[in-house]
Amino acid sequence: MISLRCLGRSAPRQLLKTNAQLPRRTFSTVRQSPLLQLSCLGASRGRHAAFSTSRPAREKEGQVDQELSAKFESELRIEKEARDSDTLPPNIQEFLDNSPFELEDTLGQEEVALTRKFGDESIRITFTIADLNDINQDEEFDSDPALTDEEAAEAAETNVQSGGANTKGAINQGRTKGGNFAVAPEDSIAPSDREDGSYEDSGSGGEGESEPSFPARIHVNVEKAGKGILQLEAVAQDGEVMIENVYYFQKPELADAKTAELDWARRNLYTGPPFGNLDEDLQVLLERYLDERGVNTALALWIPEYVDFKEQKEYLNWLSNVKSFVDA
Repeated sequence: MISLRCLGRSAPRQLLKTNAQLPRRTFSTVRQSPLLQLSCLGASRGRHAAFSTSRPAREKEGQVDQELSAKFESELRIEKEARDSDTLPPNIQEFLDNSPFELEDTLGQEEVALTRKFGDESIRITFTIADLNDINQDEEFDSDPALTDEEAAEAAETNVQSGGANTKGAINQGRTKGGNFAVAPEDSIAPSDREDGSYEDSGSGGEGESEPSFPARIHVNVEKAGKGILQLEAVAQDGEVMIENVYYFQKPELADAKTAELDWARRNLYTGPPFGNLDEDLQVLLERYLDERGVNTALALWIPEYVDFKEQKEYLNWLSNVKSFVDA
């Protein structure tokens, strides 16, 4: 279908072509004067302007813009009422006030950095709010109803005990077709009646148990001028810093390769074995090495909390930016 803009451009040309053919038709033997021809030409030009189909320059094309903007405004209001993203929570602010680290956080960027000096060393710790989004996606995957059905079927299969009547927790069971003994709930031995005094974990958890925090991946760079850089990859969760890898680079720029050339040069280097393959005493000393530089329990508790705070702040900023774009 021809667009309105194309129609507006083609209409004057078609009229001019039609007018050019009019003098060739013989309607009268009277010859028109030049003055009359000029007046007719001026009238035809005036008629061309009347066929313009262009819309005002500032008229909005979209029909959903207003509704979309109102929805963004509603989402912003709800999120702001739920949590204040402009003021740091007391526990986050308290850590910064009593910590030797300086915070580097730029609005609109996912990565956050903590920096400090330790003797002749420059220490930089980086983490990102992308870890929190990855966890949310994993939770959505785990909540798939199809997976829940499969887990329920597996749980039902575990209720069939194998090993005969002497199986722990089985009493007065009837034999099944497959030779195993089906355990009925009323026939299970009470934990208090078991000889070993063992209890089965119901999986429901106690009321006093706190919800575990999400694992936040951190990179710790310890640099000495002219001596290279030591990079440790770790996970901070529930007050623990669990080291996964330890790398050494003679050129500090290879630790966080920003270009394809640096990334390629890093791939060809031997940077050390996996942390779990090291001697246990060496692993303990490396953990103490980080703890001495402030990468400790307090930091492991603070990072997940700050990631949660920053993600909320970035989300509000994103809502505001998209709304401003729609309204423009």
